[in-house]
Amino acid sequence: MHLSGQSICPSDPQFVEEKGIRAEDLVIGALESAFQECDEVIGRELEASGQMGGCTALVAVSLQGKLYVANAGDSRAILVRKDEVRPLSSEFTPETERQRIQQLAFVYPELLAGEFTRLEFPRRLKGDDLGQKVLFRDHHMRGWSYKCVEKSDLKYPLIHGQGRQARLLGTLAVSRGLGDHQLRVLDTNIQLKPFLLSVPQVTVLDMDQLELQEEDVVVMATDGLWDVLSNEQVARLVRSFLPGNREDPHRYWGFWGPAWDVGASSNTRK
Repeated sequence: MHLSGQSICPSDPQFVEEKGIRAEDLVIGALESAFQECDEVIGRELEASGQMGGCTALVAVSLQGKLYVANAGDSRAILVRKDEVRPLSSEFTPETERQRIQQLAFVYPELLAGEFTRLEFPRRLKGDDLGQKVLFRDHHMRGWSYKCVEKSDLKYPLIHGQGRQARLLGTLAVSRGLGDHQLRVLDTNIQLKPFLLSVPQVTVLDMDQLELQEEDVVVMATDGLWDVLSNEQVARLVRSFLPGNREDPHRYWGFWGPAWDVGASSNTRK
């Protein structure tokens, strides 16, 4: 189905109607596929060049009155309006995706190579804890329960740390992104890529219903900004800067500090 609503295949109309497929769903699917295909290309190029590396990705697409924001990683996009700050994405970290990561380790325990435990505990266990009752969480649990500590529980946890210090397999602070196909846990042959999703979460904003103004902007930035400023602090900076720089042709684009890469684009111009 084209975005115009016309079918590509003769058999499409019946199934499109049954599934309630909309043009919006096609854009979301295109973005999800594009991220995955980009990840595959990066993997081939890194392998051919013998290099290693990876990145997060945050994309905004304005199309037919809607804004699509696709995020894979810990970057963030927000919509700043006169009286509102609206998050347009969610960060993906080992903590926020704990259950998905633990589920993968449950289904494919060989990914941990016997070196890690998939269970989460409130603290790192020690030998003195053997036989003691402690709180834990597994892939099927949102809450906590008790268990007696076994020897296997003393292994390094699949997800360790809290907040910005949380790490996947003691290595990565993100759970989605592109690349890192060859990344391994230090001094082991354990790969991180099986746990690292390249598929983004796509948020859809109906701009036609918002009655956007000229100074309503989208701010997109990596964790270099969000680690030091909140959504509200960034919004205050945007609101204080834009009114006094109306003659600046580049006022919607800024780079604030060497560690922050920020682009703010007017919704009315995109």
